[in-house]
Amino acid sequence: MSGKAGYTTPEPERSVLLTIDVQEDFVRRGAPAEIHGTAERIPAMRRAVDAYRKHCLSIVHVVRLYLADGSNADLCRRESIESGTRIVVPGTTGAELIEELRPAPACRLDVESLLPGGLQQWTEHEWVMYKPRWDAFYRTPLEEHLRELRTTTVVVAGCNFPNCPRATVYGASMRDFRVVLLSDAVSCADELGLAELRGIGVTTMPSEPYLATLSVALGRANRPS
Repeated sequence: MSGKAGYTTPEPERSVLLTIDVQEDFVRRGAPAEIHGTAERIPAMRRAVDAYRKHCLSIVHVVRLYLADGSNADLCRRESIESGTRIVVPGTTGAELIEELRPAPACRLDVESLLPGGLQQWTEHEWVMYKPRWDAFYRTPLEEHLRELRTTTVVVAGCNFPNCPRATVYGASMRDFRVVLLSDAVSCADELGLAELRGIGVTTMPSEPYLATLSVALGRANRPS
């Protein structure tokens, strides 16, 4: 693995996978807030999600929800939403996690529990969480949840590197989590941004070599002593 040895070296067997904002309105071609390049990243995201499910490791799908009146939107988007732009509105199809990443097609967001700050559990090892701003740790239960799971390493995939994935990486680093960014499973990542993350001890690598390392680490952890 790349990344600095010691305190920042990932511990895959004690990791949680975060998917960030992989919702219909941000991903589908022609969607109201399509982030170009995200659809092409779905296969890598799916590989990571499938591997974590296979190994019974935890996943948290982090989503945005914008009330139709714009009252909970970031300041840079509030005027647009107040003027009628509808993006990831609670209860709409556009707000849902894309079907490729759901554990079952019937899984839907429970906005009544998510908006007040709750975690919605989909399976034994899989949750959904709403974040009110770019950083998934800001005013959310994420850190407490990760501590309860005895997590040391946060693995990030998802939508639009310059905004929410990047802010979440910094949020994780500031809380002394080891961090992996899956470079082929995050849209809009560029080499300058990835180099800056490596400068603060973040491991950046494609999904396939990371998942191979995960399998090896789990094999060691499960080996009889």
